[in-house]
Amino acid sequence: MHIDHIGIAVKNLDEAIETYEKILNTKCDKKEIVESEKVATAFFNTGESKVELLGATEPDSVITKYIEKKGEGIHHVAFEVDDIYAELDRLRGEGFTVLNEQPKDGADNKLVAFLHPKGNHGVLVELCQSKKE
Repeated sequence: MHIDHIGIAVKNLDEAIETYEKILNTKCDKKEIVESEKVATAFFNTGESKVELLGATEPDSVITKYIEKKGEGIHHVAFEVDDIYAELDRLRGEGFTVLNEQPKDGADNKLVAFLHPKGNHGVLVELCQSKKE
Protein backbone atom coordinates (compact mmCIF):
# COMPACT_ATOMS: atom_id res chain seq x y z
CA MET A 1 0.00 0.00 0.00
CA HIS A 2 1.27 3.47 -0.83
CA ILE A 3 -0.13 6.97 -1.18
CA ASP A 4 -1.57 7.14 -4.69
CA HIS A 5 -2.63 10.77 -4.50
CA ILE A 6 -3.77 13.65 -2.35
CA GLY A 7 -7.06 15.25 -3.42
CA ILE A 8 -7.45 19.01 -3.05
CA ALA A 9 -10.87 20.67 -3.32
CA VAL A 10 -10.80 23.97 -5.23
CA LYS A 11 -13.36 26.60 -6.19
CA ASN A 12 -11.91 27.31 -9.62
CA LEU A 13 -10.16 24.39 -11.29
CA ASP A 14 -8.50 26.43 -14.05
CA GLU A 15 -7.00 28.90 -11.56
CA ALA A 16 -5.86 26.05 -9.34
CA ILE A 17 -4.21 24.30 -12.29
CA GLU A 18 -2.22 27.47 -13.01
CA THR A 19 -1.19 27.71 -9.36
CA TYR A 20 -0.06 24.10 -9.09
CA GLU A 21 1.76 24.23 -12.43
CA LYS A 22 3.85 27.01 -10.88
CA ILE A 23 4.30 25.26 -7.52
CA LEU A 24 5.23 21.90 -9.05
CA ASN A 25 7.06 23.42 -12.04
CA THR A 26 5.27 21.05 -14.42
CA LYS A 27 2.17 20.97 -16.59
CA CYS A 28 -1.06 19.24 -15.61
CA ASP A 29 -0.85 15.62 -16.80
CA LYS A 30 -4.53 15.10 -17.49
CA LYS A 31 -8.03 16.34 -16.81
CA GLU A 32 -11.07 14.15 -16.37
CA ILE A 33 -14.73 14.50 -15.41
CA VAL A 34 -16.33 12.02 -13.01
CA GLU A 35 -19.99 12.40 -13.95
CA SER A 36 -21.32 10.34 -11.04
CA GLU A 37 -19.77 12.75 -8.53
CA LYS A 38 -20.24 15.93 -10.63
CA VAL A 39 -16.51 16.60 -10.30
CA ALA A 40 -13.80 17.72 -12.71
CA THR A 41 -10.31 16.52 -11.84
CA ALA A 42 -6.80 17.54 -12.83
CA PHE A 43 -3.79 15.34 -12.07
CA PHE A 44 -0.12 16.17 -11.56
CA ASN A 45 2.45 13.38 -11.35
CA THR A 46 4.90 14.00 -8.53
CA GLY A 47 6.89 10.78 -8.61
CA GLU A 48 5.28 7.78 -6.96
CA SER A 49 2.27 9.86 -5.91
CA LYS A 50 0.02 12.42 -7.59
CA VAL A 51 -1.80 15.61 -6.71
CA GLU A 52 -5.46 15.61 -7.76
CA LEU A 53 -7.31 18.91 -7.95
CA LEU A 54 -11.10 18.56 -7.58
CA GLY A 55 -13.55 21.15 -8.89
CA ALA A 56 -17.33 20.99 -9.00
CA THR A 57 -19.16 20.71 -12.31
CA GLU A 58 -22.61 21.30 -10.76
CA PRO A 59 -23.89 23.31 -7.77
CA ASP A 60 -24.95 20.09 -5.98
CA SER A 61 -21.54 18.40 -6.37
CA VAL A 62 -19.90 16.73 -3.38
CA ILE A 63 -17.02 19.21 -3.85
CA THR A 64 -19.35 22.23 -3.71
CA LYS A 65 -20.81 20.91 -0.45
CA TYR A 66 -17.33 20.23 0.95
CA ILE A 67 -16.05 23.74 0.11
CA GLU A 68 -19.19 25.37 1.56
CA LYS A 69 -18.61 23.49 4.82
CA LYS A 70 -14.80 23.46 5.14
CA GLY A 71 -13.39 25.74 2.45
CA GLU A 72 -10.76 24.91 -0.12
CA GLY A 73 -8.02 22.53 0.86
CA ILE A 74 -7.08 18.91 1.29
CA HIS A 75 -10.16 16.80 0.64
CA HIS A 76 -8.77 13.26 0.93
CA VAL A 77 -5.75 11.01 0.97
CA ALA A 78 -5.89 8.03 -1.40
CA PHE A 79 -4.06 4.78 -0.83
CA GLU A 80 -3.47 2.37 -3.72
CA VAL A 81 -4.30 -1.23 -2.78
CA ASP A 82 -3.88 -4.51 -4.66
CA ASP A 83 -7.36 -5.87 -3.84
CA ILE A 84 -9.90 -3.21 -2.92
CA TYR A 85 -12.60 -5.79 -2.11
CA ALA A 86 -10.39 -7.62 0.38
CA GLU A 87 -9.27 -4.33 1.96
CA LEU A 88 -12.86 -3.14 2.37
CA ASP A 89 -13.78 -6.43 4.07
CA ARG A 90 -10.71 -6.20 6.31
CA LEU A 91 -11.43 -2.59 7.30
CA ARG A 92 -15.12 -3.30 7.97
CA GLY A 93 -13.92 -6.11 10.25
CA GLU A 94 -11.67 -3.61 12.03
CA GLY A 95 -14.73 -1.43 12.72
CA PHE A 96 -14.22 1.32 10.14
CA THR A 97 -17.23 2.93 8.50
CA VAL A 98 -17.06 2.34 4.76
CA LEU A 99 -19.05 4.89 2.78
CA ASN A 100 -19.49 2.67 -0.28
CA GLU A 101 -21.06 -0.80 -0.21
CA GLN A 102 -19.06 -1.65 -3.32
CA PRO A 103 -16.17 0.12 -5.05
CA LYS A 104 -17.22 2.48 -7.82
CA ASP A 105 -15.59 3.93 -10.90
CA GLY A 106 -13.35 6.88 -10.11
CA ALA A 107 -10.92 9.09 -11.97
CA ASP A 108 -7.58 7.90 -13.34
CA ASN A 109 -8.93 4.45 -14.37
CA LYS A 110 -9.43 3.38 -10.74
CA LEU A 111 -12.01 1.61 -8.63
CA VAL A 112 -12.53 3.68 -5.47
CA ALA A 113 -14.19 3.51 -2.06
CA PHE A 114 -14.07 5.85 0.91
CA LEU A 115 -13.77 5.52 4.68
CA HIS A 116 -15.76 7.98 6.81
CA PRO A 117 -13.51 10.69 8.29
CA LYS A 118 -15.03 10.42 11.77
CA GLY A 119 -13.21 7.11 12.26
CA ASN A 120 -9.97 8.40 10.77
CA HIS A 121 -9.16 11.41 12.94
CA GLY A 122 -10.99 13.75 10.57
CA VAL A 123 -9.38 12.54 7.32
CA LEU A 124 -11.45 11.22 4.43
CA VAL A 125 -9.54 8.15 3.24
CA GLU A 126 -9.92 6.83 -0.28
CA LEU A 127 -8.89 3.33 -1.26
CA CYS A 128 -8.17 2.89 -4.94
CA GLN A 129 -7.22 0.06 -7.23
CA SER A 130 -6.23 0.27 -10.87
CA LYS A 131 -8.83 -1.34 -13.10
CA LYS A 132 -7.77 -4.47 -14.90
CA GLU A 133 -7.68 -3.99 -18.65
